[in-house]
Amino acid sequence: MADTSPLSLAKELLAILGRDEHRLHRIDDYVHGRHDDPYMPPQADDEYRLLAKRAISNWMPLLIGTPAQALYVDGYRPGTSSSGLPEASSSTSPQWSHWQRSRMDARQAAVYRGALSFGHSFVLTEKTKRGVMSKGLSAKRTAALYEDPANDETPYAALTITAKPKGDTPGRARMWDGKYEYAVTFKSKADLDSVRVGGKKTHGAAECPVTRFAASVDLEGRTMGVVEPMIALQNRINQTIFDLLVAQTYTSHEVRYVTGMAPPLQMELIDENGNVTQDPAQAVDSRPKLGPDGQPMPAAINHNARRFLFAEDPDVKFGSLPAGPIGSLIDSVDMSIRHLAAISQTPPHHLLGQIANLSAEALLAAETALSRKIAEFQSLFGEAWERVFRLAAELEGNSAAQDDFSGEVQWRDMESRSLAQSADALGKLADQLGIPKRGLWKRVPGVTQTEYEDWEQMAEEDDSVGQLATALTRATPDTTSSIPASPDSELVAA
Repeated sequence: MADTSPLSLAKELLAILGRDEHRLHRIDDYVHGRHDDPYMPPQADDEYRLLAKRAISNWMPLLIGTPAQALYVDGYRPGTSSSGLPEASSSTSPQWSHWQRSRMDARQAAVYRGALSFGHSFVLTEKTKRGVMSKGLSAKRTAALYEDPANDETPYAALTITAKPKGDTPGRARMWDGKYEYAVTFKSKADLDSVRVGGKKTHGAAECPVTRFAASVDLEGRTMGVVEPMIALQNRINQTIFDLLVAQTYTSHEVRYVTGMAPPLQMELIDENGNVTQDPAQAVDSRPKLGPDGQPMPAAINHNARRFLFAEDPDVKFGSLPAGPIGSLIDSVDMSIRHLAAISQTPPHHLLGQIANLSAEALLAAETALSRKIAEFQSLFGEAWERVFRLAAELEGNSAAQDDFSGEVQWRDMESRSLAQSADALGKLADQLGIPKRGLWKRVPGVTQTEYEDWEQMAEEDDSVGQLATALTRATPDTTSSIPASPDSELVAA
């Protein structure tokens, strides 16, 4: 049986962080634009190296941000209630109060971006002085252990580094298992003999309070983000742009040349005694100025497009070399970006900026792959958020909600549709299919949980006024029909 003592778990978790450190650091570098240099000759000068730095075109943030900006949890609907029917989402529910207390409206984006960048991120749910709160944990600092990493959602141990070692000061970490939280110190991730486990305290949950958010998990339990598979394509784009910059710098301009003409020399004035002088009044002659090697020094030529070159010698010839074409390199850059768009399931117009003359149908077809990708992320991250809500309910003492496996998070509809199109579609659903109008309110683009509840309250107020008016109408006797008409009376039209 494997050793599951706190010290053994701490060493194993730190060893995982040490093993993955280089890989995660490389991914982080590519996210922040610190890429491998393009290939250049070993004897490359400073100009080449400057062009190599300027050739870096970082597409990674766009590959992360495009799906991340479409992921936004807007509510939580609990499972069945005591009546057996699903409960309606509410901004005053205990689950949503925990969400707002944790400031997850703004902080959820960092969790998604971390998972999309490195393949996974984590969320810690714990009791604080302000109540039960959750916060995101970086994959570079956090590791978790699973019996079955491909299928288990609950780790049996997790560790996050809170302070890195600095000099003689050891690093600090927090570790959780199914019942306790431990304080861990270490000198380095590689020096496992220096790991020490301090005091422990109960964290209040029946299982490890750390939840993994994985962008993609295979049956081996390996996670994969959107950055690592694109590194080779990113390097190809950088190399092509570097070649384009070199060609643009050295061959894209017309080169003028002259043959059969010696360059002008720097001259110095001499006086009647043969000494060099700076006073033109004392100068009687001039001679070429000699350099440190004893040879005449050529004078600098100030030549540009507005100046003419001429020579007295009829054997001097002038000419020009045509500029080299760079159109093929531009086409190669465009092709590489299209490959990046296809493999990453990112619409090409998001990367190329070419959206002119695109019909609504063509735009929808271009974004179909991205929509499917976002739906997959919503399914994966939604299950993780549901575990977070159950953990928060358990820590708050809500026994009914802690076993609610039927609840689900509600994602905001972030598709780019006009309000007129949405209103027309929702109206047809209500009129042609008979779907209750209130059931379609949540599908209005951009509506929030608070706005939805305001609409419900206003609708109930309007209904109560209408019901009161109807009741009063029914209770008022019809005086025109209760008084019989006299046979001798005349009907006068007013």
